[in-house]
Amino acid sequence: KPPVARIMNYGKYRFEQQKKEREARKNQKVINIKEVRLSPTIDENDFNTKLKAAIKFLEKGDKVKASIRFKGRAITHKEIGQKVLERLAEQVSEIATVEQKAKMDGRSMFLMLAPKNDK
Repeated sequence: KPPVARIMNYGKYRFEQQKKEREARKNQKVINIKEVRLSPTIDENDFNTKLKAAIKFLEKGDKVKASIRFKGRAITHKEIGQKVLERLAEQVSEIATVEQKAKMDGRSMFLMLAPKNDK
């Protein structure tokens, strides 16, 4: 049983491969991470403004990183910042899921939100 070799046009083969790669690249979705910065002592109207920005980012298909920066002595009351982040997550719960729970990183607290997929 002799081995079977196929003679082919290598240029045409390379062209077909590049075409397939281009088609695959077209179907890719680039996910950006947008950040919304809050403060532990944020007032109602400021919170609503930040909430609208987060909703706009999520509807566009981007992930949202909600962060709270603790200044001065505010870091002694981390639970206040956590309540603000939980409130934000609750407000956007119908269009987003919490990808990463609120956690401290230095003087900041982060929460990651990802848009829900409706397929």
